[in-house]
Amino acid sequence: MSSSQAPLEWVDPREQIEVGVLLANGRLAGRSFASREEAEAWAQPGEQVVEYNLVCECDR
Repeated sequence: MSSSQAPLEWVDPREQIEVGVLLANGRLAGRSFASREEAEAWAQPGEQVVEYNLVCECDR
């Protein structure tokens, strides 16, 4: 029994950017966001929306 699956499309890991919220205490919120707009709507005053790369975990 063989199954033919289409090969997965390669994604450059440098382009895998996540969006998060940096809380007022300096920690990242323990949840993920589908978009920057969603993170901005969730963030409270004094918190900052950030974009980062999970591969290198550095700011963009």
